Amino acid sequence: MTGEEILKVVGILLEYLVPTLKVFGFTLLFSIPLGLVVAMLKMCKFKPISWLTNLYILIMRGTPLMLQIIVVYYAVPYIQIANPDMFSFIDIKDENYMFGAVLVAFVLNYAAYFAEIFRGGIESIPKGQYEAAAALGMTKAQTFFRIILPQVIKRIVPASSNEVITLVKDTSLANVVAYAEITLKAKQQMQNYASLVPLFIAGVFYFAMATILTALFSFIEKKLNYYR
Repeated sequence: MTGEEILKVVGILLEYLVPTLKVFGFTLLFSIPLGLVVAMLKMCKFKPISWLTNLYILIMRGTPLMLQIIVVYYAVPYIQIANPDMFSFIDIKDENYMFGAVLVAFVLNYAAYFAEIFRGGIESIPKGQYEAAAALGMTKAQTFFRIILPQVIKRIVPASSNEVITLVKDTSLANVVAYAEITLKAKQQMQNYASLVPLFIAGVFYFAMATILTALFSFIEKKLNYYR
């Protein structure tokens, strides 16, 4: 490939960086709070809820994300086969539907991983802190949000950073349903130019995003090490 062609490919991939970042950003926006809810449900003393939550986490963590994306994406067409009148207004080739299906799969998957991270952080807090908060007259909600959660956040940053950086790379799996993001466009350009260079350029994009996130989380960890 000539220098001009490489610059053209870079421009195309930059254009499709936004859809990639949309998947990344919205997944974090929804999966983190959902993960916290799932963590609380898993620690629930009512066994049926705890068992169902464990089953959900086991399925999400035990099956490939790519498979989950495919299942969510093709769920509507299979429902339409059984009942043609249901979801008849949905076009699976529509970009908004593609984005929605990809986002649902990503959120459900990453919520399961964040749930385990949150659960580990919550359970690592000594029981004495709950007792001390109760002795001060704090409610359970006040204890959790004012005493426990800030400490949990500090403890889970390293594990969460790993998941967030993995998410950047996992966004490439969205191309399995032809969602227009960096990897799909890189593959198309690879075919156009009969060259692997577009894939290497896409790799540089992912590497740059991962490097920025690594630096960001290193900064956050240093800020949270307020006892050192």
